[in-house]
Amino acid sequence: MTMRIAASQAAVHRAQAPWRRWWAFCFVGAMGIAVQLAVLDVLIKRAGLHYLLATALAVEAAVLHNFAWHERWTWCDRAQQDRRGWRKRLARFQLSTGAFSICGNAACMWVLAEVLGAPPLPSNVAAIAASSILNFLANECWVFERPKAG
Repeated sequence: MTMRIAASQAAVHRAQAPWRRWWAFCFVGAMGIAVQLAVLDVLIKRAGLHYLLATALAVEAAVLHNFAWHERWTWCDRAQQDRRGWRKRLARFQLSTGAFSICGNAACMWVLAEVLGAPPLPSNVAAIAASSILNFLANECWVFERPKAG
C-alpha cells in the first residue's frame, strides 16, 4: 500500500512540478520557520545562548527538518528514483541550503539585530524570507537534480 501511495505522489509531482514544488517548498519552509523560531526562542531565553550561536543551531535544526520533508514530499519523485542517494542529497542540502541559510541568517541577524537594533525573532523571519528563492533553486537544480536519462 505504501508503494501505491508513493507512486501516486510521484505522478502528482510530475504533473504539477514547477508551481506545485514551489508551494510544497514554501509549506515545508513555513514548518521549518516554526521549528527554527521555537528552537531560537528556547536557546536564547531558556538556555541563555548568545543570539548568533542560537541562530546557527536553530537554523541547523530547521535544515534537518526541511530536508526530511523535502525527501518525503516536495521532491519525493526524484528521491524515489534514487533511494540510496539520500546521503549525497543530504550532503548537498547541507552545503547549499544549510550553509547558505546559516551564513545568510547569521549575517542578516547581525545587521538587523546588532546594527539596526531590531528584535531577534522578527529579524530572523526577515533573514529566512530573503534566502528562500535561492534555496529553492539550489534544491531544484542541484540537491534533488533530475536523474540522468539512460
